[in-house]
Amino acid sequence: MTVSKLVFTPLSYTGWGSLQQLLPEVKKYDPAHILIVTDPVLKDIGLVDKVSAPLIQNGYEVDVYADTAPEPPLALGEKLVSYAKSRKYDLVIGVGGGSALDLAKLTAVLAVHDGAVEEYLNLTGTKQITEKGLPKILIPTTSGTGSEVTNISVLSLESSKDVVTHDHLLADAAIVDPELTLSVPSKVTAATGIDALTHAVEAYVSVNANPVTDALALKAIRMISSSLRTAVENGEDKEARTQMSYGSYLAGLAFFNAGVAGVHALAYPLGGQFHISHGESNAVLLPYVMGYIRSSCVTKMRDIFEALGGNATSLSEEKASYQCVKQLQSLVKDVGIPQTLRGFDIPESALQRLTEDGLQQKRILARSPLPLHEKDIRAIYQSAYDGAIVEPVH
Repeated sequence: MTVSKLVFTPLSYTGWGSLQQLLPEVKKYDPAHILIVTDPVLKDIGLVDKVSAPLIQNGYEVDVYADTAPEPPLALGEKLVSYAKSRKYDLVIGVGGGSALDLAKLTAVLAVHDGAVEEYLNLTGTKQITEKGLPKILIPTTSGTGSEVTNISVLSLESSKDVVTHDHLLADAAIVDPELTLSVPSKVTAATGIDALTHAVEAYVSVNANPVTDALALKAIRMISSSLRTAVENGEDKEARTQMSYGSYLAGLAFFNAGVAGVHALAYPLGGQFHISHGESNAVLLPYVMGYIRSSCVTKMRDIFEALGGNATSLSEEKASYQCVKQLQSLVKDVGIPQTLRGFDIPESALQRLTEDGLQQKRILARSPLPLHEKDIRAIYQSAYDGAIVEPVH
């Protein structure tokens, strides 16, 4: 019998209007000085005020730190952690997409540790996280990253990405309110939505999957695939936004426990070398990676096809798995994301370096149902460049 360790934290409030749970949650920690980590756009449009205003009105001292950026570079993480160390905070609140939430988690933990952020990186770091750090509440404003329920903070390096990961990075509370996603532009809705879908798909086929994560992943795929197109076309659609919010949350729980694999491993170099958003990096690679590994997980690909809305009743598993790849291609196309690396102006000459950097993501690649070696990674990047689904040559 296989024994699986499942982690389902943090305490979560979900659903329309759940932001009203923020003040009662903050009161638990009796903080004198609160740091809100967000991004400049959310500050400029006033969305962060929905979080900060009730706190200030109730007598809390609040600093809003908005000097952040998408796909945050290591230097930005170093700067924010140093800022937090120079002040006495009792609570950190992250408000925004995955980048802001990742930075909030990172800051809450490393603010009480010695040394630079770089020393705690997964691939090259030499220091270990030992302290839980400051309490942290995470409030996503996009439906995609699942950062509010994971223990990972992703940072961009010169040519790829690395992570700081430890269970101490898990939030103390998450507030997932779909109402906060209404202001998200269609392009971001599309990219983060496919990101969430990728989490669910990769969790479902992961070698670490189990019946619990499978249930979460399939439900997430159903919710996301049935609502993403509407959310992109009409961001004011309450039902679509709610479905996306729940779907993203479930996908986050699924992939935190089962892990992601080849799509994410190969997406990291795209973000590092060409500064393509994480969601778009996943989106452009998703059909090609899944097409390449299809033969290693045919039954599960059939299941995904049905969760995407397909009817596999009269199809063999083999044919249904092929249709699954086509469905993924169609969804990426329908939400307006380029379908090839050429669509992002990536030259063919870059494929070898992308391959070399992708190969370094061994922690993630190890979860793929089909072992991906250098020749496989190179073939997938070429496939994504050419726009043609390929399979391994035996």
